[in-house]
Amino acid sequence: MAGLFQLLPLETAVVVSMAAPLVAFFVVALLDRSPNLREAASITAGLVTFYCAVTIFIGVGDGARPEIDIVEMLPGLSLKLAVEPLGALFGLIASGLWVVNTCYSIGYMRGHHEGGQTRFYMAFCVAISAALGIAYAGNLLTFFLFYEALTLSTFPLVTHERDEAARAGGRVYLGILMGTSIGLLLPAVVWVYGLTGTTDFALGGILGQVSANMPLVFSIIVCLFAWGTAKAALMPFHPWLPNAMVAPTPVSAFLHAVAVVKAGVFGVLKISIYTLGAVELSQSAAADIITYVAAASILIASAIAMTQDNLKARLAYSTVSQLSYVTLGAMIASRYGILGGGAQIAAHALGKMTLFMCAGAIAVAHHKKYISEMRGLGRVMPYTFTAYIIGACSIIGLPPFAGTWPKFLLMLGSIETGDAILVGVLILSSLMNIVYLLTPAVRAFMDPVPGNQAAEIKEAPAFCLFPPWFTAIGCLVLFFYMGDIIRYLEPLVEGL
Repeated sequence: MAGLFQLLPLETAVVVSMAAPLVAFFVVALLDRSPNLREAASITAGLVTFYCAVTIFIGVGDGARPEIDIVEMLPGLSLKLAVEPLGALFGLIASGLWVVNTCYSIGYMRGHHEGGQTRFYMAFCVAISAALGIAYAGNLLTFFLFYEALTLSTFPLVTHERDEAARAGGRVYLGILMGTSIGLLLPAVVWVYGLTGTTDFALGGILGQVSANMPLVFSIIVCLFAWGTAKAALMPFHPWLPNAMVAPTPVSAFLHAVAVVKAGVFGVLKISIYTLGAVELSQSAAADIITYVAAASILIASAIAMTQDNLKARLAYSTVSQLSYVTLGAMIASRYGILGGGAQIAAHALGKMTLFMCAGAIAVAHHKKYISEMRGLGRVMPYTFTAYIIGACSIIGLPPFAGTWPKFLLMLGSIETGDAILVGVLILSSLMNIVYLLTPAVRAFMDPVPGNQAAEIKEAPAFCLFPPWFTAIGCLVLFFYMGDIIRYLEPLVEGL
């Protein structure tokens, strides 16, 4: 079986994985009047990309580190791709869930009779290519360029409806993400190059001398990176995420599980390991401050989620909370903190995608988006709400679902650093998760169908039903294979 994924040299697989979606962009445009062929082209490109991502994942797991130097602009300043374990994992997650999300989009977009479907699939193609560029970036400059490309390519998705709400949400989305990346992230990249003469990622970081000799400068750079990667939605630069919920549900799933927010927390974790350095972070006052900002974000976003009647808005604030787990793990900068942050990227992707696809299935089948309207709906959509419960239990951290392990590892990381407060934050967060995630499902199953009518099963179309069950089962399977993921990521914490 492994031989099947050794047909391409790893460098070729990296190029093909990023090129296939861009080729699909043009094919999808040409097939505008043939929806079946258009969507078949999208799925085919997704499968090719996923095949390449699996090839890369296996090769990197075997110790290979494929590199591609694209162009050098100044000494030490180049466009470069270089794959390491964290990037290979992110590429695998993004490409695999793109296939699932494309299948789901077929059912949702047709079931909702959405316009502009060709434009929708075209934007998805560019966005996934940009996400893979982020995953496989070999230095800060390459990361920054693909990071910006991801923002610009997802803007048409956020504003897909083209009404006033979509335009307003798009303005917030673009304003915060572009403003922070240009105003905070780019200066950090330039500053690092000025101090070190390079932007290349290197295990252990490249700012050791800066941390030792200029601790204030190091602290400022830490803050610029933490808030400059605003796709991680660390407060107070989080409003773009709930505002982006005006987009169709497949876009919401893509933003939360496949690419955008994962690119943010992936960036925070990768920069912490490969630019700032875990040892230097563990001794930094700025990292301590950001750790507690992340802890506050976890609890405040959970409290806001409890007040939301719109299901997608509730899930959006849940994401703000759950993303801060990764930032917290990166700033703890201990062995278990870093591994917990990496595990959270994988576990949250499956769980949150399940929840958003279930929300979309409810909208397609019954045109309901408010939790107060869903009383008794579980009796009508038992398969959808069962998948929802599985995804919710994983996000909460209940065994035997994948989300159990990240919280366990983050608690161990907090204990490693002697910070009992963070353990309490993680426990309280899980209790709050139970309230705001399971309450909608409990009401949907326990309350009678309005009007005391007999419950007649009316599920969403198959393309809206099978994908959330696929990711729900993935939450269960990953629980048992999380040990393999953690061992895969262990090279990140060598020497800690």
